[in-house]
Amino acid sequence: MSPPQAIALSLVSHTNVGKTTLVRTLIRRDIGEVADRAHVTEEAEVHLLTGTPEGDALRLWDTPGFGDSARLLKRLRASADPISWLLRQVWDRFTDRPFFCSQQAIRNVREESDVVLYLVNAAEDPASAGYVQNEMEILRWIGKPVVVLLNQMGAPRDSESQAQEEASWGRHLAAYVATRSAIAMDAFARCWVQEDDLLGVVGSVLPEAKREAFERLRSAWRARNLAVFDAAMGSIAAQLAAAATDREILDADADTPKQKAGRWLASFTRGRGQPAPVDERAMNTLAQRLDAALRENTDRLIALHGLSGRAKEGILARLAGQFEVGRPADVAKSGVIGGMLTGALGGLYADLAAGGLTFGAGALIGGIVGALGASGAVHAYNLAHGTQEGRMRWSVQFLTQRFAAAILRYLAIAHYGRGRGEWVEGEYPAHWGPLVAELTAQHREEIEAIFHAADQQESAEEVARQLQPLLATTARDTLVRLYPKSHTLFGAAPRV
Repeated sequence: MSPPQAIALSLVSHTNVGKTTLVRTLIRRDIGEVADRAHVTEEAEVHLLTGTPEGDALRLWDTPGFGDSARLLKRLRASADPISWLLRQVWDRFTDRPFFCSQQAIRNVREESDVVLYLVNAAEDPASAGYVQNEMEILRWIGKPVVVLLNQMGAPRDSESQAQEEASWGRHLAAYVATRSAIAMDAFARCWVQEDDLLGVVGSVLPEAKREAFERLRSAWRARNLAVFDAAMGSIAAQLAAAATDREILDADADTPKQKAGRWLASFTRGRGQPAPVDERAMNTLAQRLDAALRENTDRLIALHGLSGRAKEGILARLAGQFEVGRPADVAKSGVIGGMLTGALGGLYADLAAGGLTFGAGALIGGIVGALGASGAVHAYNLAHGTQEGRMRWSVQFLTQRFAAAILRYLAIAHYGRGRGEWVEGEYPAHWGPLVAELTAQHREEIEAIFHAADQQESAEEVARQLQPLLATTARDTLVRLYPKSHTLFGAAPRV
């Protein structure tokens, strides 16, 4: 095994392109000052990205922007001249502080860095960015391997569009300095799997003597990110399992006789009327608990990804179609009306009295009505379905929708850079929804089976244990489809 190594990356760019913002995103904490003006960073600052038990260290330097790159290049080329030294150390220091800091930072990069990360504004056309040629000459003067990063790319794009953007910048810059293809690394919208791609390119341009140590550092970086991924999937699974096993008891005695009669009549049209007050109360309670759990889970994901801020409050929309109701049949009422019913008709009546939401299962019990009498048949129905008390729960269809929604919520947080500020939920990129729907559909039968089983009094812990690998597989396949190179990170090819 090679001895421990300290490896330094230096982040450089034209001024006000977003270096400090990207550093905050990469190290998962706030450093320096971020502002929409030139020369915010005046001194080169070093930050630890990761380390290993063997003693290796990967450090990242945040440097002042180039500013007047033509003038800076001229100063650097004449740096051996005594007069130029006097201008730099005395005149520039006191008359043009930003220019002086830029010169000092470039020398620091030349002396300290193993690889230079050159950050560009991808919103600009590479051919029309006039400062690029001079800055490429500065990078040539530094004499270190260069990896180009594309910032300010906007919302996450599909893999094909991103690859085209990277290739365009890569071709343009290759005319000036030897570099690998440009890599998208937007401080606002990068995903953590892209960081592994960056480290892979960095490792390929390092001197041979440092590559073994760097691979240890890359493994440590991977292990940390994969641990966050696993923890996120576990947290989401626990939240979905809690929703799947959540129940609300329906206190029918709280309804007035008029409300009970209206509910019973509405059952003949299979619930097309307005929900009864007791149902409405149960829906409100379930929705409030789900909303609180979603916000708590979102806050957990935010913290896991090194972000700040919290999910905003907002009660979920309550749609009656998202609930399943198991209501006990009215035994007293069945003694009056059930005396006129026999056989399957008795079962049909039990089904209707239970709210018309049991999918006809009551008809099976109707076959023994002759032996038990109408009231006895209704008691058997309630016992068979565990509805001695009326219950309301989330429907399997709704829970399956929440599975896909949880993957989208995870993607949004996994792409949110800390340099962007506190977490704010926004619109998902258009290509995410269909992709997540497609990959979720591959596991629909398994997902629905788990949620159906959750209605058989399975514990939330057991439901979460079954859900977590499905969540992890779907999230992993989604990330690999969005970023094909990440299949090496997960050790699996994408599902198609």
